[in-house]
Formats: sequence, C-alpha cells, structure tokens
Amino acid sequence: MDVQQLSERYEPSVVHALEKLWGKSRERAGGTTNLLMAHLLDTAAVAELLWDGFLARSTRSALDEIAGGTGAESGQGRGLFVWLCGLHDCGKATPVHQRLWPEGAEVVRRSGLTWVESAAVAGVKNKKRWRHDWAGGLMARELLASAGWGPEQVDWVWPLVAGHHGAFPTLRDVQEPGPAKGQLRGRGAWRQVQQAVLDVFTRELGVGGLRELQPAVVPSRALQLQLSGLVVMADWIASDERYFKGMDDLRQVSLDASRERAASAWKALGLQRGWGALRAPVPETFRDRFGYTPRPSQAMVVEAARRMGGPGLMVIEAPMGEGKTEAAQAATEVLAARFGADGVFVGMPTQATSDPMFTRTRRWVEAIDGDLASRVVLLHGKRAFNREWKALLGNAETSVDDAFQGVDEFGMDDDPYGVEPEVCGEQERKAPADWFLGPKRGLLAPFVVGTVDQLLYAATRTRHVMLRMAGLAGKVVVLDEVHACDVYMSQFLAEALRWLGQAGVPVVVLSATLAPAQRQALFEAYLAGAASREEFRADIPVPQGYPSVTTAWLSVSGEAQFHVDATGSWREDLDVAVRVLPETVPGARSTRVERERLQAEADACVGDLLASELVDGGTALVIRNSVARAQSLYGELRGRFGDDEVRLLHARFTVARRADLTEESLRLLGPKTPRPRRGRLILVATQLAEQSFDVDADMLVTDLAPVDLLLQRVGRLHRHENTWRPDPLRVPQVFITGFEPRTGRAPTFAYAGEMIYGRHLLLRTAAVLPGTGEVWSVPGDVPRLVETVYGADESLLPEEWREAGAVACQEQEDRDRARAAHARQFLLTPHGEHERRTLAGLHYGGSTAGSDEDSLQAAVRDGDESVEVVLVVQDDRDAVFRTLAGRALSVNGDVAPDVLDEVLGSVVRLPSKFTPSALELGPLPGWHGHPWLRRSRALVLDASRVARLGEFTMSYDDEFGLRQI
Repeated sequence: MDVQQLSERYEPSVVHALEKLWGKSRERAGGTTNLLMAHLLDTAAVAELLWDGFLARSTRSALDEIAGGTGAESGQGRGLFVWLCGLHDCGKATPVHQRLWPEGAEVVRRSGLTWVESAAVAGVKNKKRWRHDWAGGLMARELLASAGWGPEQVDWVWPLVAGHHGAFPTLRDVQEPGPAKGQLRGRGAWRQVQQAVLDVFTRELGVGGLRELQPAVVPSRALQLQLSGLVVMADWIASDERYFKGMDDLRQVSLDASRERAASAWKALGLQRGWGALRAPVPETFRDRFGYTPRPSQAMVVEAARRMGGPGLMVIEAPMGEGKTEAAQAATEVLAARFGADGVFVGMPTQATSDPMFTRTRRWVEAIDGDLASRVVLLHGKRAFNREWKALLGNAETSVDDAFQGVDEFGMDDDPYGVEPEVCGEQERKAPADWFLGPKRGLLAPFVVGTVDQLLYAATRTRHVMLRMAGLAGKVVVLDEVHACDVYMSQFLAEALRWLGQAGVPVVVLSATLAPAQRQALFEAYLAGAASREEFRADIPVPQGYPSVTTAWLSVSGEAQFHVDATGSWREDLDVAVRVLPETVPGARSTRVERERLQAEADACVGDLLASELVDGGTALVIRNSVARAQSLYGELRGRFGDDEVRLLHARFTVARRADLTEESLRLLGPKTPRPRRGRLILVATQLAEQSFDVDADMLVTDLAPVDLLLQRVGRLHRHENTWRPDPLRVPQVFITGFEPRTGRAPTFAYAGEMIYGRHLLLRTAAVLPGTGEVWSVPGDVPRLVETVYGADESLLPEEWREAGAVACQEQEDRDRARAAHARQFLLTPHGEHERRTLAGLHYGGSTAGSDEDSLQAAVRDGDESVEVVLVVQDDRDAVFRTLAGRALSVNGDVAPDVLDEVLGSVVRLPSKFTPSALELGPLPGWHGHPWLRRSRALVLDASRVARLGEFTMSYDDEFGLRQI
C-alpha cells in the first residue's frame, strides 16, 4: 500500500495503527506477523479465485441479481462477493482481539491504541464468547448504516461477519458486555481506525466507497447461508500459512501481492470446479452414457426434466431393476445444464449402498468428461475401507487428521487447512483435491456420493452448518431409496428440502415404494422453502401408473406448477407366490430357556423348508430383522448344509470383514456369475440386503416387515434374466415368517420386528398377505399394496383384529409424535421461524447436536449414540497386543505402518445397549500420538476372542461376527 497516499487521507496516528494491527500472530503465520490488512486482502484474493474457478453458474447469477437487481450484467456480483469474504475479520481491529497475543498487543499499544485491561478482563468474564467475530458483526452493522446502507441490507450482512466461526449470534449477543465499558470494542481513536480499516480495504478492491457496494436485493436466507459457507471457505484457505506467510510491512501489502499468494495456493491445493458450463444433452446422449437406448420410464424422466419451468423437485417412482439410477443421472444432466448447477450430491440410505453408487457415479461423470471421475468424493465414516477410494487417493488420506476442533484462545481456527498437498513432480495426481478431505469440507467437492446423513446434517443446528449448505447449493441433489427415512429422519429431510427449495437447488428423489403421505410431505416441504413460507399446502397430483415421475416448481409469479406422467415397465410383471411360514412367538413372561428353545424351533423350521425347496440346487436369500436372529439361523444352517453353502452378512462384523462378505455376496449372486447346475447357496442377512443390493435369489425367506420394505426384499427375487434356476424354483416364491398367526385373534410378532417397526404397520401388512394359492404381481401391485397399508382404511383389518389394531395405531401415533418432537429440537430452524429474513440467531433456541460424526448420526437417526471400537487381542502369556489375524503390535499397542490397515479394518460398531460401558474404553497407550487411532477405543479380547464389557460378555469370530454370550 502507498503509505504516503494513506497519510494524505488519514491522520498519521490512524496510518500508524494500520501498520501495527495484526491479523495472525507470528506463530500462526510462518514466523512473521501477518498484518490485519494483509489477511483481509488475502481472503478477498482467494474469493476472486472462488468466483472465477469454483462457484456454480447458478450461484454467480444469483449474486449478480443481489448486487445489481433483476437483469444485472454477468459478473456484477463478483465485487460484492469478494468484498463480503474479505470483510469477515474486520472485528480484529478491536482490543478484544489485539490484546490476545502479548507481543502484538504491546506493539499496538505503542502505536497509540490503548485499552484498560481490567475492564477488558471483566467484560470477557461476563461474556466469554464475545470475540472478534461478534465484535466484527457489531462494527459492520454500525459502519454500514453510517455509510448510508438501508437497514434491510445491513441486517443480512452483519450476521455473515458475526457468524464466520461457525455459529450465528443474535443481535443482543453481539452487543459489547456492559462491564467492559467499551474496552473490548475500543473507544476514542479506535473508532477512527475501524472506519479506516473498512475504507482502506474497500478502496484497495477498486471500489470508491462503502455506499457503492450496497446490494440492490436482499438475498434469501438460503443464499445467505451459502454465502456464509463460502466466506468460511475463503478464510480457511487464506489462513494457510504455507501459502500466506506473514507480512508485517504495510508498504508490501496490496491486492496484487495477495493475488500472487492466492494464485500460488490455488494451484498447490488443486481446487477445481465440476462441470462448468455443461451442455444440454441431446437424444443420443443416454446411449453414449449408459450403452443402451433409454427404456420408456427413463425417457419419460428425461422429458420431465426438460419440461420443468424452474429448479424444483422431481420424484421418480419405479420398481427395483427398472433403471432409476440411470434415469436420475440423465435427468441430472438436463437440470444441471438448464439451471446452472456445477456438480451433484448423491445421497444413499447406508454406507454399504454408497460404495457401489460411488463406482457408478464415477463411471457416469467420466462418460461426460474423462477428467471428472478423479473429482468424485466418497463421503461416509468408513470410506477408508473402500478399495476404489483407497486406490484413488493412494496414501493422501492417511495424513488427514480431524484437527479442526473449533477456535483457540486467539479466536483463530485450529489448523483448518487439512493435509499437505501431495507433490508428484510434473504429473498431476488424479484424485480429489486434498483440501476437500478435511473435516466439514467434503460436500464442497464438486461431485459427492455419501449417505443421506450428509444431507440431513445440513438441517441440524450445528457449528459450521453453513459449509454443508455451501456444498449442496450449486449442485443437483439426488436422493435414492428415500422411503427408508422414518418419521424421525423425515423431520431433517423436510428441513433440508426447505433450504434446498429456497436455494433453488434441483432435487431428484428416487423410490420404489413411496407412501402417498410421504410423497405429499416431500413436495410441500420443498415448495414451502421455494416460496419462503412456513407452510405450503398444495394438491399434489397422484400418478396414475407405475413407473411414474412427478415434478413441481414455482412459476415466476410464485404459483406451484406440476407435471406428472406414468408409463409401463420395460419388463413384464413377475407373479410371486407369497406363503406364510408360521413361527411360535414367545410370550412376554417367557424364560430365557423358553425363548432359546422357540428360536431353535423356528430356525429348524426354516432349515427344513430350505432343504426341501433346494433339493435340486438353487439360491436362497433369508432376511432376518436382527443380527441375533441371523446369527442363530446361520448356526443352524451351517450345521445342516456346511460352510461352503451358507453365508452370513450383517452389520456386526468388522468393517474389513463386512466389506469382504458384501463383495463375495455380490459376486456369487450377481448378474454376471454363472450358476453351477445343482449347486446350492444360502445367504442369511439382515436389512443390509434390503436396498440397493444387486443380488438375484431363486427364493426368499424373510421376517415380516412393513409392506414397502417387504416389497424391497421381494425385489431380490429373479432379478436378472438368463439366470439358470432349477425347475421347482422357476416360479419366484417368498416365505414370510417372524410372526404367529392366531385363529380369531390378531397375530403376534417376533420381538425384533415389533421393536424396530412397531405393531401397527406389521398388523396392516399381515392383513394384505395373500391367501393360499394367491400371488403378488410385482411391480404392478406395488403402488396398491403400499397405499393400502399406509392408508387410513380401518376395514383393512379383519373384525377380530380391529381392537388390537386401534390400540396399535394409537401407540404408533403417540410414538411418531414424540419422535418428531424430539427431532425438532435439533432442527436448524424451529417451527414458526421459516419466514425470517436473516441468519441472526440461527443457532439459538434449541438443542445443538455435536459436530462429530457419531453425535450427528445419533441426532439424525434417533438412535442411542452407539460406539465403535477397534478389536485387538492380548495373550496373557506375553502381554503383547495383536491384530485379529495375529500380527504383533507391541506391549503398548504401537502400530507399524504395514499393520495400520489391518488395525483400522478391525473396527466394529457395538449395539447401543453396550454404550455406557464402552464409553469408558480408550485408546491403547501406543495410539495416543497416532493421527487416526488417538481417539479410537480399543476393546481387548483374550486369546479365546472373548471380552467382558460391563455386565456383558461377548465374543468375536469371522464366521458369526460380534455376539453376546
């Protein structure tokens, strides 16, 4: 900066102060103090690169309109965006920040800016959270108002400054604590300096004054939240001391210097956008992407995307195997090209279903552009065990640490930078940029596949939630198997859809079995957000066929517009014989011995059935509603048929073993595996096999579940054409067990099924089971069956069941009401506040979910917070810790690099009833310095693979997994 010119405009004391105000201490800026003005300009320079090389076209267009009004020229919003990002740390021009670093504080004091330390200390004690971010919010509010900004513009800008450390305060919160008597905000000369900081920063960006930057339009809250996330992103990048070394001479500080630093950082970090300007697909595009001509339902979906009059919600309902994924991907291309999206987020119901979708998504985007597959991020807690992800990253992720834990005593982010960029000489590493691998940043990558939880987290009242919204906005959001969201998760799904609707994010929802009430709720939530209204009631058209597509969007005048269409499936209906396999259910007062006897009888009954039906060979899938029931049946069947013919798959294996078993199941029962004549294979599984599990079984045995989930399980029958089947199994058949029919009374249900699904839906599902000799026509009967079970017709139940049905219905309604109320305490926006215009106070008024993965998952899935442990073995003979495979660690558990994967692969999630005891576990002594293991809990097994945990005794082996004994 030209200090001489500054001296002509400001008092010498003000210029002298600008030369001393520090933004980053020497310890945080590579050994040299970084002046505040340097950091503001560094952040602005990063923001320029975000605009030019990262932001979606839809985001840039929205900001153009905010800056210049309707019809604003392209790029007009760039200056406003850059200024907003740089403005974030203006609050550091206050004693509350400058006093925190003793060396810097002394320099500032000598410049003539002073404060009364005793009053400052009193103010901090009175309101510990009042730091530079809140001080900056107060400063921005006052100085923008004095510059002539209208109150409606001031009101949405100051929370961006006050909230840039992750939480948005109320206007009352940002007021300086009374006991400080002005000594934290600064009095006297401080006010002149603060005004100069904003003025000098603004002029350095080429703007004549603050008044010129006043926006023309107030952005929606969703755009404000997205903007806030982008401000945080720019700040974190500009705070990386590897590229932004300290600069303590104001004469060297300039926008040009910051641009050089930012360009160097940008190149090293390898940050890239997604599609950019994606061209609209042509009729031949589908074949180019997927290798075949679109089926009628897929062509219908693509046409519906073309007919949408604006960003909106699309719901695709089609049977299993119809090609919904390809239809959604093709529609995504149309929506992205039409509405300026730069990437996609694909949300799946589980980690297990996310992994194969990661592969399919990479293949799809690679067909669009060969370079894009390397930019796809897999986002869930167990991605480190996905072979494709590990191969893509090499060793990069092993250096990622969850270092960002909040704010240190200086109000600075705790090492938010992530990992050192991998140096590969002149060869560019073909993988997602390392920066996206750090905590809370994954959704910012252009292409993301993960669990639906990642979307639901964006609807929780958590710190840095703005980063999640910034990652979702500017994309097309695709949600698969959305029917899997129960009443609790649906509260977060509805809240997320509100924000996405307001942000103008196109959303594509896929389901094979969507209840009418759930479809209605999805559309009303999205449209309420798009209209910025608390509630939005609309007559959502009901599809008159199956497969179907329904779309909705708002017209320019704010009216809801709909398009609905339906067509036939590409293949004929499958007539599935549905039979009941009764099971004697123990009563509430049964002894443990009695329960075990009845379980053994039920297992033997299934064994007899399979021996009879598979006498000429074939494959069978058996789905149990609990791990314990699956393990028990597996023990029975393995004794009958031997190890070679029976497999077990559930969630209580270690992650490595579960991945191997899943891969083996998909290989043995997949579409490309020849079936040996008279060969026999039985897969016993839990609900893992219920969704997005591409296996083909000749027959199905399943515990009773609600009809939509039951139909999902039926979808694994005769799934692929040209598969050899023995003559007796050429007619698909399902045997439904897990309940006891009773003459003249309502049936009773196995404990696991009733605990998970509730008695109400199980009764109504049992009522629609076909009689002897009848069949379900799949998929033709799917909509009717789902609508019948989830409807309100009380006459569905037989007369003798109705009293029990009424009690079960009331219990379910009470339970649903309580669960919904429990979920709402964690929602980002409380009921009644969806029409607010700014982000002020967004994080206040309810419970706040923890920001770590386990706490967030427990919050959005209504589960007791379960605990993951790493299984290790310790032999009493030598006291050395070993892996499950027997490889030695040490007496302290130290992990050599070549054993790390084996240790990490031994993670298993405990049942929630073990949580109180498991919370007392900690890492082994040798793990405390390890970046991945230092926060892990070790469960030590003895030489027999048995451990005691509180009142429970459990064992682990690779055949049964973890089980209580």
